[in-house]
Amino acid sequence: MALQGAPVSELVARLQGVRARIESAARACGRDPAHVKLVAVSKTHSATAIREVYGAGQRAFGESYAQELHDKAAQLADLADVEWHFIGHLQSNKAKVVAAHARVVHTVDSESLARELGKRAAKESRVIEALAEVKLSHEPTKHGARPEELEPLLVAIEREPSLRLRGLMTMPPPDPDLARGAFSTLSSLRNLHGGAARLPELSMGMTADLEIAIACGATVVRVGTAIFGER
Repeated sequence: MALQGAPVSELVARLQGVRARIESAARACGRDPAHVKLVAVSKTHSATAIREVYGAGQRAFGESYAQELHDKAAQLADLADVEWHFIGHLQSNKAKVVAAHARVVHTVDSESLARELGKRAAKESRVIEALAEVKLSHEPTKHGARPEELEPLLVAIEREPSLRLRGLMTMPPPDPDLARGAFSTLSSLRNLHGGAARLPELSMGMTADLEIAIACGATVVRVGTAIFGER
C-alpha cells in the first residue's frame, strides 16, 4: 500500500482550515466548538505526515486497517499522548491487534465483536472506549447494527469490563440531503437509548458533510481528505 503525504506547510494549513470549519459550524448552531472533537483520518498516509500534524497540536488520529494501525503505533511510539481511533470495519480475528493500540473503537457492530474485543482488551490490561456502529443506509458496503438491533449491542458492550460504552457512530450516505437524515436519526436513537448520559458521543460527519453533522449534534467528526489530501 503506497503511503502519501503533503508538504508540512500545506498539512498545517489544511488542519487549521478544518478547525476553522468546525468552529464556524458549531457557533452557527449555538454550540461550543470545544465540544466537537476532530479525529484526523490518517489511513494510508505516512507516519511522517501524522508526526507533522501532531506537531501542529492534533492528537487524535483515525485508522481503518489493523496492521496499518499496528505499524504506525510502533513508528510513532515516542509520541506518548497520541490517541489512536479505529474507525474501519473490524473483524473479530483482528480484534487482538486493535486492542493493543486503540484508545477508541468506533465500529463495534455486533455482540460477538463486543465480546471478542472486550476479551482482547482485558488480556492487554487496557480499557477501550467503544462506540456502537449503526447502519442507517442501504448501501451494501456499509456496516453496523440495524436500529432494532441496537439495544442488545449496547448491553453487550456494557457487560464487558474492559470496554467503556461511549456512544454511537454511523457512516452516512454520500448525498448531503440523505446524510442529514442519517445524522438526525442517529441523534434520535441516542435519545431513545438513554440519551447523552449513557451515550455522550455521536461520531458522524466527514470532510464533505461535517457542518451538517455538527448541526445535528455530532461530538466527533472524522476528517481525512481535507487534512491529508486525496489518498
